[in-house]
Amino acid sequence: MEIDTDNMKIDLVYLWVDGSDPAWLAKRNAFMGNSCGNTSVNCKGRHADNDELKYSLRAAEKYAPWIHKIFIVTDGQTPGWLDTTNRRIKIVDIAEILPESALPCFNSAIIEYHLHKIPGLSERFLYANDDMFINKPAAPDTFFAADGLPIIRLCRKPFRRLRWFWKEHIGGKPLQQYYKTIVNASQAVKKKYGIYYNGVPHHNIDAYLKSDCRRVVEETFKKELEPLFTNHIRSGNDIQRILYLYAALAEKRGRLRCVSKKESFFLRPFRISNYDKLERYRPALFCLNDSERVSDSDRERLKAWLAKRFPEKSAFEK
Repeated sequence: MEIDTDNMKIDLVYLWVDGSDPAWLAKRNAFMGNSCGNTSVNCKGRHADNDELKYSLRAAEKYAPWIHKIFIVTDGQTPGWLDTTNRRIKIVDIAEILPESALPCFNSAIIEYHLHKIPGLSERFLYANDDMFINKPAAPDTFFAADGLPIIRLCRKPFRRLRWFWKEHIGGKPLQQYYKTIVNASQAVKKKYGIYYNGVPHHNIDAYLKSDCRRVVEETFKKELEPLFTNHIRSGNDIQRILYLYAALAEKRGRLRCVSKKESFFLRPFRISNYDKLERYRPALFCLNDSERVSDSDRERLKAWLAKRFPEKSAFEK
């Protein structure tokens, strides 16, 4: 029986942090110290707020007005420009969904395994970081198939397992921490289902079923995940949230779509040419990836570009 995607309730969940907030910085530094360095794990870009969320909401309102409710998961913060009286918006503090043992938490990998606990979240939802955008008119069936199952977007990497093994164990070059967390997810699924998935995250907006997320965390992979919930900062033994997607594929609870940058574009702000490529490809989705390679001048260019790209205020702003 086909489900009418036009009448689905589909919510949108964001993870957001303002890394320039003195109170938040004081809390983080009290826990981690000030010696984080400009690494891929703890660089300024990991927590910098370039007002991406404001513009991502403008894009969502413009291109996906059918989105039911929007939940913004934060750590004791609220964007100053956000109209919290809007009934479609709700701020969710991480303390509402994380176990006490996980707090304080500066590790998005852990927060992502508790999104299904958001009060009032619909069965079908989209999840985005604040730097992820819908880039052109989208319908519910952009994210969910006619049978109601999520469309699972991955980047095709047919020899990823072999290439990464060779790099680390033969070439002697350790994998970046982020890649290790993907390997951890692949290995966990291989052990459980006997299938090793090589596809990697497209690092953009993904679709989920709340009930499937709950089952992954509280039943299927409970033994593997629970010990990680006290990883207050990003760690090499984290399991990337692609675990949700691999498990859905293994259980035939999702519809795989391998994507290229013409559908899901990963824009690196330090590469000026990427802005022209985005306009040329016109993908359905794009992500603005701040990192240790992004300078403050790159961020100023990014802010100006966003203001020009999405100039009209949304109903979610004061």
